[in-house]
Amino acid sequence: MSKQNIYDNELFFENFKRLRGEELNFNDVIETPIILGMMPDLMDKKVLDIGCGMGQHAMQYIKMGAKSVLGIDISEKMLAFAKENNSAENIIYRRLAFEDLEEITETFDVITSSLAFDYVQDFGKLMKKIYNLLNVNGKIVFSMSHPISTAYDGVYDRYTRTENGKRLYANLHNYGIEGIRKIHWVVNGYELYHRTFSTLVNELVSAGFIIEECQESKLPEEIRKSNEDLFGGVIHQPDFIFFRCCK
Repeated sequence: MSKQNIYDNELFFENFKRLRGEELNFNDVIETPIILGMMPDLMDKKVLDIGCGMGQHAMQYIKMGAKSVLGIDISEKMLAFAKENNSAENIIYRRLAFEDLEEITETFDVITSSLAFDYVQDFGKLMKKIYNLLNVNGKIVFSMSHPISTAYDGVYDRYTRTENGKRLYANLHNYGIEGIRKIHWVVNGYELYHRTFSTLVNELVSAGFIIEECQESKLPEEIRKSNEDLFGGVIHQPDFIFFRCCK
C-alpha cells in the first residue's frame, strides 16, 4: 500500500501553510465548525487524531476537555509546526502513517481525522484497523473530501460558468470509476483517491461501525454571498463529507 507524503514537499508545504494562514479558508470556515460540532463529549477522553497535520484540532480537543491526544502524521514538516505552535503537556505528536496503525498498542475513547482519508488506498482496511483501536462504545468522527468533489479530472474547469464567470453547475467526471486521481492543487500531480458514497457507507458498516450522523459542507448564507469568489461553489457541490460512527 503506497504512502503519500506530499506535505513534506517544500513548495507544497509553504503554499499550504500560506492558504491556511489566510483569514478566510475552507478549513477554518467550513470544515472545523462542522467536525467540532459533531464531536461527542470529550471530557476526560483519550483521543487519537489521525493525520493531525499542524495540530490545530489536537489543541482544540484539549480545550474541549480531552484527557490526552495522540496526534499522528507522516509529514515531518507538519509535525514540526504542530510541536512549535500547538503543544500541550497532554498532547503527544508521533510520526506514523495511517497505514501503520497496528504499531499503536493502546486504545482510545475517540478517534478523529480531518481531511486525511483522501490519501488512503484501502479505506475498508483502514476502518477495520480504527475499529480495533477503539474502546467499547468508542466513536470515530472524521472528515474527507466529498465523493462529488473527488469526481473531477483536474483538466477542465470544475464548474460550467456564464460568460462573466458565474458558476452555473458543478461538473462530474467518471463518478462511478473509483481509484486514484491526479489533479493540480497547490502543485501538479497532487494525488487523492476517489470512491463513491455507497463505498464509504458500506465499508464503515463492514468494519462494524454504527453510523450515527453524516454531514456535508455548508456555511452561513451571508458568508457565502459576501465571499462569492471563494465560496460560491458550495451550493453546487459539497467539498467535504463528515461521519460520526460508534463501535
